[in-house]
Amino acid sequence: MAARKRASAPAAATADAAATVSNGDKAEQKPKEASDPPIAPPKLGVILKLSLLLLAPYFYFFFYHYEIQQELQKSILINAALSLAGFFLTVKMIPVASRYVLRRNLFGYDINKKGTRQGTVKVPESLGIVVGIVFLVLAIIFQYFNFTADSIWLVEYNAALACICFMTLLGFVDDVLDIPWRVKLLLPSFAALPLLMAYAGHTTILIPKPLTQYVGVDVLDLGWIYKLYMGLLVVFCTNSINIHAGINGLEVGQTVVIASAILVHNIMQIGASIDPEKQQAHAFSIYLVQPLLATSLALLSYNWYPSSVFVGDTYTYFAGMTMAVVGILGHFSETLLIFFLPQVINFLLSLPQLAGIVHCPRHRLPRFDPDTGLLTGTKDGTVVNVYLRFFGKKKENSLCIHLLLVQAVGCGFCFFLRYLLTGWYK
Repeated sequence: MAARKRASAPAAATADAAATVSNGDKAEQKPKEASDPPIAPPKLGVILKLSLLLLAPYFYFFFYHYEIQQELQKSILINAALSLAGFFLTVKMIPVASRYVLRRNLFGYDINKKGTRQGTVKVPESLGIVVGIVFLVLAIIFQYFNFTADSIWLVEYNAALACICFMTLLGFVDDVLDIPWRVKLLLPSFAALPLLMAYAGHTTILIPKPLTQYVGVDVLDLGWIYKLYMGLLVVFCTNSINIHAGINGLEVGQTVVIASAILVHNIMQIGASIDPEKQQAHAFSIYLVQPLLATSLALLSYNWYPSSVFVGDTYTYFAGMTMAVVGILGHFSETLLIFFLPQVINFLLSLPQLAGIVHCPRHRLPRFDPDTGLLTGTKDGTVVNVYLRFFGKKKENSLCIHLLLVQAVGCGFCFFLRYLLTGWYK
C-alpha cells in the first residue's frame, strides 16, 4: 500500500540488457552495479527533534516522577543502551542493504512524485528487513542480561520472538512475491499461534463504572473469547499499518508515535503499581518496544520526505506484530486497540473496498499534481484521502505531519480514557 510502483520484470530485463557489455562477461557488468547513485544521507536532525518531543514524557516519568525498583530500572537501562546501539547499527546497515536490493532489481518509483525528476529515481524497497534483523539480534542478546534459564518469562519472550520472526519473513516474502490480500489476512493467524499457546495471563476485562449495574460485575472473564480477540488483534495490527500508508514517512511515523505512547503507558503502570507481576508484565513490554522504537527511528531517518528508501510490507508486518505482542503479553491489549484508533477508523473506511463491495484499485493513493506539488484526495476510503477531502490539498511532507499529529491526538485520547476519565474506566 506504500506510494510506490514496482519495476516490471520486462522493464528490469531491458535495463539489464542495456547496461550489459556486448561480450557478456560477468566482470563487465560491474560498472552497471555501480551506476546507481548512493541513497541520500539520513535526516538525523529531524529524528533528533522528533525523539526529544515524543520521549520527553517517558524520560520524565522514568527518571523523575516515579521511583522505579532498582533492579527493574537497571534492566530497562541495559535494554535502552542496546536499543541505542541498534539505532546506529541500523543507520549504517540501510545504505549497504540498499545496494544489495537494487542489484536484485527490488526497487520502485514514488507514485506521489510522478511527473517530476524525483519520480524517476529508483527507490530501494523492503528495507524493513534491516530493522527486523537488527531488532531480533538485540532482543536475543538482551536475554543474556535479563533472563535466567528457569525464568517464567523466558517462554513467553521466546514465543514473542518466534511470532515476530515469522511475520518478518512473511512480510519479506510478500514484498518479493506480492501475496494476494486473502492470504495476507490468513497468515498472521498462523504467525500468532506461538504467542497464543504461550500466553498465561488473564482473560478478563474491566467493565466501565456506568455499565457495571447492567453487567452485574466489575470484572468479566471472557475465557476463550478473549483468546479469540487476541488472535484477531494480531491480524488487525499486522494489516492496519499496511493499509494506513501511501506517503513518505507515514508507515514508520505512526509506528514511532504508537511505540512512544506504549512506553509512556508502561512506565506509568510500573510506577503506579505495587504488584510485582504487573510490573514485570509492563517491563516485558518495554524490553521489546525500546528496540522497536530505536530501529524504527533509524529507518525513518531515510524514509522521511523525500524518502530515499521504501519500508515494504516487511516493515509493516514486523511493526504490527511487535506491537500486538507487547500489548498481549504486557496485558493491555484493550488499551493498545485505542492507541490504534486512527487505524481502526481507516479500516472501517476501507472495509467496502477490501470486501469487494466497491471497486478497489491497487494503489488507493491521493492524486498528485506535478505542477503545484500538491496532493488531492480521491474517493478511495482511506484516512489519507478523507483528510485531504476535508482539509484541502497539501504537500506530501505537510500531510504526513498532519496525520502523525492525528495519531498523537488519538494516543492522547487513549490516555484521557485510561487515566483521567476515571468515572468510565478504572
